[in-house]
Amino acid sequence: MKIMDIPFYNRPNFKLTRNGVSSLDDAELLSIIFGVGSKGESAIELSNRLLKKYNLNKFEDLSFNKLVKECRGYDKALKIFSLIELSKRYNKLVNNGFSTSIKSSKDVYNLFFNELSTLKKEKVIGLYLDTKNKIIKKEVLGIGILDSSLIHPRELFKEAIKESAKSVILIHNHPSGDCTPSDEDINLTKNLIEAGNLMGINFLDHVVIGKNCFYSFKDDRIVRV
Repeated sequence: MKIMDIPFYNRPNFKLTRNGVSSLDDAELLSIIFGVGSKGESAIELSNRLLKKYNLNKFEDLSFNKLVKECRGYDKALKIFSLIELSKRYNKLVNNGFSTSIKSSKDVYNLFFNELSTLKKEKVIGLYLDTKNKIIKKEVLGIGILDSSLIHPRELFKEAIKESAKSVILIHNHPSGDCTPSDEDINLTKNLIEAGNLMGINFLDHVVIGKNCFYSFKDDRIVRV
């Protein structure tokens, strides 16, 4: 249905100003972001078609070129990618960004699941904390397959020494979505704990992030979220 075929009092813009943003469904909200439709398709029709095919949580899985094709327009694909990134940044701010103290493995997951849970490659991050478990620094240590040749204890702890960190946390993702630790994850964690003990730096945790789940070596359990 084209916008002009909808009674003015039921059009997304009017509904938002009259009833508030929560009164709109996903397609109506997306149509406001688009502003106008594509050739032969209104903004509301475009929004309904995309959401019926992918739903909101699937947009990020599409390549930019695929999204341009689906949106039938470069500008609309840019708007969706910008919306996804703003949502991630908003979520990080809601979870206190990097000013918070790390009190649990769930805090680590909340800070990094947007960044890591949908990646197609493994990304390894070192998190460096002070005496109150506040984050001093985040450092990307590698991108690729997590193994002993990619992440050596020195790669993690040299930054800890440089930043005078009291504790360190290792975080990485499993692109498969399954957060169950591999044998390599287990062996690496043992090596890092031993290295931390020798250097007097607390290896606090190793958190493996999957799709809607994470594993904490400190807690020794998988958490579904």
